[in-house]
Amino acid sequence: MKQSNTLVSVIVSVYNGQDSIKKSIDSLLRQNYEYLEILIMDDGSSDSSLKTIKLYESQNNNIKVFVNHENIGLTKSLNKLIDLSSGEIIIRHDIDDISKENRISRQVEEFSKNNIDFCLSRATRLDTNSFIPKFSYYLPDKFVLKFKNPFIHGTLAIKKNVLLEIGKYDEDFFYAQDYKLFSDLILKGYKYKVLNESLYLLNMKNNISSKNRIQQNYYAECVQKGLKPEK
Repeated sequence: MKQSNTLVSVIVSVYNGQDSIKKSIDSLLRQNYEYLEILIMDDGSSDSSLKTIKLYESQNNNIKVFVNHENIGLTKSLNKLIDLSSGEIIIRHDIDDISKENRISRQVEEFSKNNIDFCLSRATRLDTNSFIPKFSYYLPDKFVLKFKNPFIHGTLAIKKNVLLEIGKYDEDFFYAQDYKLFSDLILKGYKYKVLNESLYLLNMKNNISSKNRIQQNYYAECVQKGLKPEK
């Protein structure tokens, strides 16, 4: 896989994200990696999100906007974007977070240098400017997975063929879909690397997890116990 011409697809799902959209998308447009497409799904927003991302689409040839006319949730939206993507590598990015300028080039470099299937990194919290994950980064991932998700979803870079092999995101998991994905990937022996550097600025206030903590904890418990969530 050559870094110079590997097409990367960044997938972003938006639901009422008008307060953070501009900074978030601008961070993707500032990437020092040339070969990328940015696929954005508006998941039935009721604010000005769709208007804003449509404006970005009209001004940037590498941005493609898609619309769910009703809110179907992050899991299904991401799976739709995966199917619509053309890149060899899929990059996750959340609409209330920021990717550092070298984020994509640094991760693509790891695929070029090492025989890995996916790549993540540590991040910096926007509210406290602290480095995360902290102590759990130094523990074995299989051990940490028994108790919590040890990875930051927004930092994921993964080969598209690997996502398709594993069945994409499990749509039974309306929440904790990333935890389920990472658990499946590691248990099935896919090769990966977590970079010991911050490539991502992470919003921890009023995000999906914090707003829906009870549901998030239930779905996370299903991952830990190997259970299928109740509908």
